Amino acid sequence: MAPVVPRSGDAIFANVERVNAELFTLTYGAIVRQLLTDLEEVEEVNKQLDQMGYNIGIRLIDEFLAKSNVSRCNDFRETTDVIAKVGFKMFLGVTASVTNWDADGTCCSIVLEDNPLVDFVELPDNCQGLYYCNILSGVIRGALDMVSMKTEVTWLRDVLRGDDVFELQVKLLKHVPEEYPYKDDE
Repeated sequence: MAPVVPRSGDAIFANVERVNAELFTLTYGAIVRQLLTDLEEVEEVNKQLDQMGYNIGIRLIDEFLAKSNVSRCNDFRETTDVIAKVGFKMFLGVTASVTNWDADGTCCSIVLEDNPLVDFVELPDNCQGLYYCNILSGVIRGALDMVSMKTEVTWLRDVLRGDDVFELQVKLLKHVPEEYPYKDDE
């Protein structure tokens, strides 16, 4: 029997059921707009987008693991590489790169050249503190939480704020040991 080979992000993206990109982008924009109307404070909207992303991430990891055939990653470096190369391609159709590793191997940047969430978006002056794509930081944090990695994910650069790329900093806070709900010897 041949070993199971992990599928690339391109192969998964080609076989995954997709929604119209414009519909997805406009729907996300409507959600952000409604949050701005309801919550009024930009910082509260940032927190809400992060929490929504976290809730999505803790569920999305199951689909990712089922469809990607990725084996268990050995360390944080390998995990972030899989997120950038396979995860972003699988769910958003874009490939990211991992850069700026610290000496300990616990902090890096995920850089996106392209981000489909920001098509058709311009931030008004009263929303300059808004991290429009903060849902992505929550998704990454939630997914990593489910594979026993507590992380802090923050935006360093954002095209909507005048930068040249989108850059997320992912910092590993701690590995959480896996706990099993029962003991085998009982």
